[in-house]
Amino acid sequence: MAAKLVQPPAYRIAVPPPDAAMLTDAGSRRFASDLADALVAAEVPAVASQPWPLDWRLKVVASREGQTIVPRYTLENADAQSVVEARGNPVRIEEWAGEDPKMLQRVATSDAGTVATLLARADAARRAADPATLVANGPPRLRFIGVKGAPGDGDAALTTRMTDFLADKGFLVQPQAEGSLFSLEGRVNMVPIPDRQQRVEIQWIVTRKDGQEIGRAIQMNQIPQGTLNGLWGDVAYVVSQEAAQGVRDIINNAGGFGPPPTSPGGTGTKAPGGKPQAGVAPPAPAGDAASMAAPLLLPEDDSLPPPQG
Repeated sequence: MAAKLVQPPAYRIAVPPPDAAMLTDAGSRRFASDLADALVAAEVPAVASQPWPLDWRLKVVASREGQTIVPRYTLENADAQSVVEARGNPVRIEEWAGEDPKMLQRVATSDAGTVATLLARADAARRAADPATLVANGPPRLRFIGVKGAPGDGDAALTTRMTDFLADKGFLVQPQAEGSLFSLEGRVNMVPIPDRQQRVEIQWIVTRKDGQEIGRAIQMNQIPQGTLNGLWGDVAYVVSQEAAQGVRDIINNAGGFGPPPTSPGGTGTKAPGGKPQAGVAPPAPAGDAASMAAPLLLPEDDSLPPPQG
């Protein structure tokens, strides 16, 4: 019988369909689902899906040993560091190749129990070494994995500016998952529309350590095609300044921390001249994923178009 954790871990384990388990795509999906179900039965939070930024990942690799197939499991934390490794029970080659649902469920149940037992031991050792692991100390840690999808230097510019403004809002921003209670990622989508225009859509997605998406801050605007294909400059500044407040509102609504610190001047950098920060929608009730939409602000500059719509 698998050992159960003294208390469920604060993280969630994602079990994506394995691509090196000597199974078909359908068999891989079924096996991942069975493994996740078996872990949940052992009181380990798990889901059969690709991982969010703060999720741990259970990787499965199968190899042939004589006339059997042996699955092996590696549990990685959110920073891709191996935490637990386990050898599964051997299965006859013809059984494994047949991918019978009952056989896959039986193997998943047995092997997930082994993984849960090893995880329980590792978790107990971790707690013994650091009994204050789950005690909140200092500012909330936020894993920010950056921005993707922007043309020009948008990814780098938005990532840099957003990191600065998040720090101003009271977060300890870091690229790694260790110690983070929340994570943030930015996604930019440039949508062609008629009359040589583009719709800029930026989503700032906030997730929690337990794998729950708790909200999105969304910005949109319409610009002439190609306007942002080069340097983003002040555009990145204004966009990030607005979005950082939306992200803070989402996390504050989820109980991340209390009122922001009153730090006159913030980073000491003067904002470029432009329109005042747009308001965001009031936070959704606690427990709901909030979606805050606001116009994508652009600084007042003769070289840039005024906001549309």
